[in-house]
Amino acid sequence: MRTSVRTTRSRARRAGIALAAALALSLTAACGGGDGGGDKSGGSGNGAGDERESTVELPDLKGQKLQVAAVWTGPEQKNFRRVLDEFEKRTGAEVGFVPTGDNVATFVGSKIEGGAPPDVAMLPQVGVLHQFAEKGWIKPLKAEAREQLEKNFSQGWRDLGAHDGEQYGVYFKAANKSLVWYNTTAFENAGVSEPKTWDEFLETAQTISDSGVPPVSVGGADGWTLTDWFENVYLSQAGPEKYDRLAKHEIKWTDPSVKEALTTLGELFGRKELLAGGNQGALRTEFPKSVTQVFADVQEPQAAMVYEGDFVAVNIGDTEAEIGQDAKVFPFPAVGESSPVVSAGDAAVALKDGEGAHALLTFLASTDAAAIWAEQGGFVSPNKELDTSVYPDDVQRDIAEALIAAGDDFRFDMSDQAPAAFGGTKGEGEWKALQDFLADPGDVAGAQRELEAAAAKAYGD
Repeated sequence: MRTSVRTTRSRARRAGIALAAALALSLTAACGGGDGGGDKSGGSGNGAGDERESTVELPDLKGQKLQVAAVWTGPEQKNFRRVLDEFEKRTGAEVGFVPTGDNVATFVGSKIEGGAPPDVAMLPQVGVLHQFAEKGWIKPLKAEAREQLEKNFSQGWRDLGAHDGEQYGVYFKAANKSLVWYNTTAFENAGVSEPKTWDEFLETAQTISDSGVPPVSVGGADGWTLTDWFENVYLSQAGPEKYDRLAKHEIKWTDPSVKEALTTLGELFGRKELLAGGNQGALRTEFPKSVTQVFADVQEPQAAMVYEGDFVAVNIGDTEAEIGQDAKVFPFPAVGESSPVVSAGDAAVALKDGEGAHALLTFLASTDAAAIWAEQGGFVSPNKELDTSVYPDDVQRDIAEALIAAGDDFRFDMSDQAPAAFGGTKGEGEWKALQDFLADPGDVAGAQRELEAAAAKAYGD
């Protein structure tokens, strides 16, 4: 699998430093009552198009019906619906939304093979984008969408949406997946501060545990969260060059670097007192609960910290916790020389060649569309021209600015680069192997063998 964005270790280190600095500034500003700090309402909710001058020209599509498929549910689906509503308002088209479930590739693939594909799909795995392009299932972007893409996105994000020199995808939603969110009351009661290294992270977790609060909430029922844990440890410890090689399966999962990363991760997973509910409890915890049990009861949380991306803010929004006050965030702790910067994203692709599908891709590549969801929170746009004042609070604003400031100095989610059978299927491949590892973190060799067997099958080795 081709890796689109390459950096050196020193460039990745600079990106990590930039992220840490931006987050530190954001927390200071949020605690000091900066503009928008703690505002969970996400602005007026009227949509960017009601308040801002349009920056993109769209055709009259009155009478046309489109269908969009994406993984989003709950608040994320609601916020994306706001974007689609604005598109309907501007074009006269009628747009339906279809949830795909976690297995996006399987859902969309079955619709295509059945002769009834949606017009547009949001693909969360770049590996799936490449697979679909090779099969001829997705359509190259038209000139209008390419124009918006070239104006608003860095080369790295454009490369991630391309295959064999042809542009197919628009990365509408990005994610900074190198963040740890924490309950400030739990930290204050335990007398601890934000850790910067992995060793400090484990020491902090133990101190919190000793204070009577389970320190780390892990959403192990959703295997994708475990791939993110592994990738951050591996990138920081093994470095970007090895990360790129493992992502393409140029080195095996039985490599000593994988053993070292799993052993490191086992330092957390192997101490059940550090996990909310222990190992078995973590395996029964789905991602949304992993967040809410940290923030639902601000004063008496069921856990002190949860690792995951910027989109955690959406789930915090379902609680009474205020971001920047009750809920704060720090960069994933450095295991090696620096904190990692792992990103992910959802690429919009056209499955039909109609005018409506291509108009929607053009809209999604614009700052107009990005602003609508950004002002609701729990969203990061890779659109470098987006005015970051639209983000609802200083914490989310500076997370977004740190991602943009990093330019192409990041690594894309490894599992999302893999074939879906390995990196993107519930109960199979990497998801299943890492769930088995969470259940038995002492069996590093067994986890490696399971990972390699699944990878070799999926990559066709």
